[in-house]
Amino acid sequence: MSGSILILAGRRPGAVDALAEAHGVGDKCLVPVAGRAMIAHVLDSAAQTDATRIFVSTHHETLLDALADDVVERLGERLVIVAAADNLADSVLAVADRAAFPLFITTADNCLLTPATIMEIGSEAARLGVGAGVALARREDVLAAHPEGQRRFYEFSDVTVSNCNAYWIGDRAALKAAEAFRGGGQFVKKPIRVMQAFGLINLLRFRFGLGPIQHIFQRISRHLKVDIAPLLVSNGATAIDVDNERSLRVTEALMKRPDGVNPRPSCRGTPAERDAAGEPQLAVTR
Repeated sequence: MSGSILILAGRRPGAVDALAEAHGVGDKCLVPVAGRAMIAHVLDSAAQTDATRIFVSTHHETLLDALADDVVERLGERLVIVAAADNLADSVLAVADRAAFPLFITTADNCLLTPATIMEIGSEAARLGVGAGVALARREDVLAAHPEGQRRFYEFSDVTVSNCNAYWIGDRAALKAAEAFRGGGQFVKKPIRVMQAFGLINLLRFRFGLGPIQHIFQRISRHLKVDIAPLLVSNGATAIDVDNERSLRVTEALMKRPDGVNPRPSCRGTPAERDAAGEPQLAVTR
């Protein structure tokens, strides 16, 4: 993809990350995964794209010195460190004036994110013609990657998915979509804040899967006044982030597989159909 990539590597205000504490590092993004700081894996994937700038949003003023990984030298001037805000939305807005669009957003613990998946997310957003998107993986694809990889899923009437902690913002006008994530990357950890962005009825529909996924996102789009869509990725491992010792071990096991993490065939070859109102529909069946 062209444009920019933003990697969120900040700390929650007043919180001590248990994984960082257990591994004796100052920030979660520095926890070693397969012999490298977890953020180095994400930077490596970002480096293999054609993004003009890779921003890292962090509270750690000397992060690059602490990282000590050769990916920093390879990125050179493409890598830009920015001060993190206290929530995801404001951290996104903080780079808006410096970033080229589209802006791809992910987190420092998304170690299994691949350059191919970054490209797939951008391509799917373009296919659907939306202003913003949320990357999601189907439950069957996540469990196929590893049966213990992820335990949190959102069930809709037509598909069950897990969040991939990856977001796509097409242009500056679509930055309003960032308000939906002011409460955090996992949508319902702070329901009051998310309700303010989604609206109560839309939040309840999302939380309890009351309807097809595309219809629910269309309702949210109308509330946010931004066309935002679910972007289904083919590689289920993308939904496995490093949150604890269990997911760290799963991630390292997947990295050791000789054939890598093989995504199952994607449905994206199916042309998008349009409903009676002429709106693009997301293909969710194989």
